[in-house]
Amino acid sequence: MSDRKITKSDKEWKNELTDDQYRVARQGGTEMAFTGKYYNNKDTGMYHCICCGEPLFNSDEKYDSGSGWPSFWQPANGHEPTELRDSSHGMTRVEVRCPACDAHLGHVFEDGPQPTGLRYCINSESLDFKGKK
Repeated sequence: MSDRKITKSDKEWKNELTDDQYRVARQGGTEMAFTGKYYNNKDTGMYHCICCGEPLFNSDEKYDSGSGWPSFWQPANGHEPTELRDSSHGMTRVEVRCPACDAHLGHVFEDGPQPTGLRYCINSESLDFKGKK
């Protein structure tokens, strides 16, 4: 888990993010399925938090879940997201947030591939991809 904690005012986040990034990452929104810029990304690299730059997911753990969002079977080692129970929208699921700045990333489900059996379903608006050179 990340040791660094980043706290900024709402005004600071609004100034640093696009309207869509702010709505998703800071207000817990979501993007429409199959529309995110990283949904079909097949490049090699690391996915970072759009708000603070925390490394979150390695492209080696990304897979096509068919859900419409970038999906990963495990987070980057040492950068595991914070998990919160989410009972909104008439169902129970587990929300995941950035361990450093508490940005909303998406949700984790227990229907993913082995070896973890997990599916981290993450909004592209919450991510910044940095490809390997």
